[in-house]
Amino acid sequence: MVRAAVDPLVVARCGAQLLSGPRPAAAEQAVRHLLAVQGQDPRGFRLAVRARTDATTAADVDAGLTDRRALVVSWLHRGTLHLVAAEDYHWLHALTTPQLAVTAANRLAQEGVAPEATDRGVAAVVEALQERGALGRDDLRTAVAAAGVPVAGQALVHVLLTASLRHHVIRGPVVGGDHRMVLAEQHLGPAPALPERPVLLARLAERYLAAHGPASPRDLAYWAGLPLRDARAGFGALTDRTRPVPSPDDDDLVDLVDRPSPDPAPTRLLGNFDPLLHGWRSRRPVLGEHDGAVVAGGVFRSTALVDGRAVGLWRVDGGRIRIAPFAPLPRSAERALLRDAADVRRFLALPDRDAVVEAA
Repeated sequence: MVRAAVDPLVVARCGAQLLSGPRPAAAEQAVRHLLAVQGQDPRGFRLAVRARTDATTAADVDAGLTDRRALVVSWLHRGTLHLVAAEDYHWLHALTTPQLAVTAANRLAQEGVAPEATDRGVAAVVEALQERGALGRDDLRTAVAAAGVPVAGQALVHVLLTASLRHHVIRGPVVGGDHRMVLAEQHLGPAPALPERPVLLARLAERYLAAHGPASPRDLAYWAGLPLRDARAGFGALTDRTRPVPSPDDDDLVDLVDRPSPDPAPTRLLGNFDPLLHGWRSRRPVLGEHDGAVVAGGVFRSTALVDGRAVGLWRVDGGRIRIAPFAPLPRSAERALLRDAADVRRFLALPDRDAVVEAA
C-alpha cells in the first residue's frame, strides 16, 4: 500500500504544534507553548496536552488547574472557551474579549434576557463567587435564578459569559470531576499592569507563530477572532524575526527565522477539538477530503493521524479504544496507532483492554 506524499506545510505545522520532535514533560509547558487550546470539551483539552507531552496524565492537567493554579479556562478567542496558562490569561483577555460584548448582549436578548436582567444576573454571579468561592454551574444557576433572571436554554451560559467579560470570571479548580468557576483575582491574585495594545499584538503574533507557523495574518485573525488589521500589525512588528514561506495557496505565509528543521510528521491519536484543526483558516492540509467526517454540527471528532494526515476516527467504547480508519491502513500505521492508543489508555486511566482497529 503506497502512502500519499507528505505535505511539507503539514510537517512544519506538526512540529510547531509539538506533535513531532522533542516534547515537554509538564502540562503547563505544552499549554504555554500552544498559547490557547480550545476548552469546551474537558476530555478534548486534556487529550491535546497528552499528545504534546511526555508521561503526563489527565490528573496532572487537573492538578495544573487546581493545585498549582497554573492553568485556567475562560471565554477568550472568538467567544469560545480556551485553556491557557494562568500567566497568559489577563493579556489575552484584554486583546480578545472587548469585541465580544455586543455579540453576548444580542444572544442574551434572543434568550429573553433584558439588559437590566443581565446586570442582575452578572451581579448575582460575582456576589456568589465572592462570598462562597469556587462554584459549579448548578450553584450559579440557582444564584442567577434567585435574582429573577431567566436561566433556560442558553440564557445562563451567556450570563456567565458576560460575567467573564466584565469581571474576569474563569474556570479554575476541578473538584470531584466538576470544573468550578472562580473570580480570577481570588484565584490568581491581582491583575498585572499590561503594556500598550501594539506591544500586545506583537506578542500575540510571535507566540502564535511559535505554535502555528508557517501561517499568515489572516490565519491569526481567524484563530484569535481579531480584525485583520490587528493581525497585520502584530505580524508587521516581527519583520526582523520572520521569513516568507513559499506557498501556491497563500502569498502571506511566514515563519520564525530560528525554527529548527522539523521531524517527520507524526502518527498519533488526537482528541475532540484538537488545536491542529483550529489554528488556521483551512483544515484541508490535515483533513483533505475527510472534513465532513471529522467536523459535523460544530463538533470536531477525535481523529487518527498518520504522517500528519487524518486517516480515521477513534472513540472510547466501554473502556476500550476503537480506531475506525476511513480506508485500509498499512500494518505499520496500525501498529503505530495501537501504540499511541496504549498511551491514551494510560493517560485517561482506562481499563486494561487492548485497543482495536476496525475494518475500513
